[in-house]
Amino acid sequence: MIQTIELLPGVTLRCFSAERFKQGCLSLQFLRPMNREEAAQNAIIPAVLLRGTKKRPDLRAITLHLDDLYGASVGALVRRIGDYQTVGLYCGFIEDKYALPGDQVLEPMLGFLEELLLEPLTEGKGFSRDFVESEKRNLIATIEAERNDKRAYTAAQMLKKMCSADTFGIPRLGEVEQVEAVDSVSAWQHYRRILRESPVEVFYAGSGAPEIVAEKLRGIFRKIEREPVALPEQSPFRDGGGGSYTEEMEISQAKLSMGFVTPITNTDERFAAMQVLNTVFGAGMTSKLFMNVREKMGLCYSIGSGYYGSKGILTVSAGIDAEQEPVAVAEIMRQLDACRAGEITHEELTAAKEAILSGLRGVHDSPGSIEGYETTAAISGLPLTVEAYYRAVEGVTTEQVAAAAKTITLHTTYFLKGVDA
Repeated sequence: MIQTIELLPGVTLRCFSAERFKQGCLSLQFLRPMNREEAAQNAIIPAVLLRGTKKRPDLRAITLHLDDLYGASVGALVRRIGDYQTVGLYCGFIEDKYALPGDQVLEPMLGFLEELLLEPLTEGKGFSRDFVESEKRNLIATIEAERNDKRAYTAAQMLKKMCSADTFGIPRLGEVEQVEAVDSVSAWQHYRRILRESPVEVFYAGSGAPEIVAEKLRGIFRKIEREPVALPEQSPFRDGGGGSYTEEMEISQAKLSMGFVTPITNTDERFAAMQVLNTVFGAGMTSKLFMNVREKMGLCYSIGSGYYGSKGILTVSAGIDAEQEPVAVAEIMRQLDACRAGEITHEELTAAKEAILSGLRGVHDSPGSIEGYETTAAISGLPLTVEAYYRAVEGVTTEQVAAAAKTITLHTTYFLKGVDA
């Protein structure tokens, strides 16, 4: 059961009480509207915060402090959840009852979180220039690594085209040019804006008393001059017009990405049926796309589908021979038509539901997985608890899957092929 506590205006704490884990976790996320102009700045800030504080001015000092806290860890969080980009920190730490007698970990961990947030190492009117420049290089390397993964690159390009009028097409980490434009002063000024304006979601999973965690966090945020700005509500897909696009590149294997839209989002009562449809259609090794397009017909090297419930977007990605593109597209659509017609075997339906249910059963296996599900659900607007979601999936019928499939419309295709293909 999640206990929700409003710490201050615009600051929400959600607590999951758990006695069975040796470790607890705490995440703190600032919510920003997904915005092309600030995506890169948002993405770089958590990494800069983790480089050093006034008291612990380098990674070595931070590492030694975390070692003293029984090997606790702190990592950067940058997520894209529907119309929002979240930026912040994730802390993992041993439960107090497993520390030596007289030692505490939770309270010192919250103190260190305050240090990271409110006492970062600064230089002049900005962050440490060396920290910012170093993290810029790291972020650019991460962004460019996606371009080297041609399947991920093609999917990202497809989403950019598909979401030309929607913020969902903005890359989670921003663009290289935006990263290059960041400097230590502008990053510091933007961080001050984040602290002042952003709604905050804090999640704690552990055996500590929620009231103690809440009071410590209130103390942190009372030190910040806050003028929280409410975020617009999550919105369904905003259509800017689709189409078919082809790009040439020096590659040996062509990549195909297809984007579909549906009015069914994660706030719709048909959400569970759409998740099952996605799994029957293309998510996994028992899906129609894998078993037919890849295994039986040999039209692709790899294929799979994904569903973004916060937006009502379903995607298909495949690695194919360039000359097979029209045949592969036609067969993908034929398999979707089969779903629309209810041509779904008992085995396909059962396997799809079990795949989803297995994932839901694993949500409570660790503090990290609990945090991932619960914070994403809260921020995206998913109204279902894990238990309610589980029951909804169990009850999905073939007729409901077919009805969900009938709501899907092809919107955009993006084809990446070799120069001579």
